[in-house]
Amino acid sequence: MKLLVFLLLPCLSLSEVVPGFGECRKFFLNNNPPRFTAPPDTTASTISTVQFTPQWDDTVKDICQCVRDNNDQKKCFYATLYNTVWRIPVYSAYVFKTASVKRVDRWYIEPQLDGYTEPCMKAKGSQTITNQAVNSDYEGQDLNKPSYDKGHLYPVLHTYDELSMLATSTLTNAAPQDACFNRLQWYNHEKTVIEDLKACDSEAFVVTGVVPNHTKKLKDRVTVSKYYWRATCCLKNGVITGKGYFGPNNNNRVEKLTITELQTQLAKDYGVTTIVIFPSIPIPTGSKRPFPGVTGGCI
Repeated sequence: MKLLVFLLLPCLSLSEVVPGFGECRKFFLNNNPPRFTAPPDTTASTISTVQFTPQWDDTVKDICQCVRDNNDQKKCFYATLYNTVWRIPVYSAYVFKTASVKRVDRWYIEPQLDGYTEPCMKAKGSQTITNQAVNSDYEGQDLNKPSYDKGHLYPVLHTYDELSMLATSTLTNAAPQDACFNRLQWYNHEKTVIEDLKACDSEAFVVTGVVPNHTKKLKDRVTVSKYYWRATCCLKNGVITGKGYFGPNNNNRVEKLTITELQTQLAKDYGVTTIVIFPSIPIPTGSKRPFPGVTGGCI
């Protein structure tokens, strides 16, 4: 059985597209990204034709998202796995600390996805962009059809200062999300997650992703989301605790799941055998590693 690991990398107002993780390994629990396992006797290219067309290595890019501060120092904030055929992210991974920041809407692109040498996230300008979404993809939507927002994966609500907020404002961290759902149910969900993660003993690890709807695109370019998902993991009173979510469900709501249930659903919708969102769980002193199917565990 071939094991496929979605790899990410080092940094954004900077964001770098680099094989591996670099500084951004720290945004995964125990420095390990989610693991996606292909079906038996299935090559990466075969899986590509099902979900990640046309070729896995050529279309799925690791991005380490970062910005430069006022002293021109690079600051890394989260990691993103990006699909250049879908022109949306597969997921973004970040560490939740506290939430306290006001929103500023500025949207940038990742120049390296389209062959430019500039390592920093920046406004589009006059460059020719083919491998990612741009602001104009979201403009001029048909008013007689459902409209779509630029839906953050790492949301502004979960950032903790101005730099971390600005780092989320890249189109490589967004996908077309139903506007009403984004502004109501998903927004309220993000606030609920904040309250839940405040109870963690220390920092919490979060992975938020998108399952694409391959029948819908904006401007015949940018794949619309079928649903968003989120998984969290942290210590609460010394016990490893995880929760899974996805939405919209069939009732246009955010549904809460165990991590195991979420992984089962994602494996089916991504067309792979298994997915482990948190593949390396640290075992704190005095506690036991949770096993699959145990409510509240991170695996």
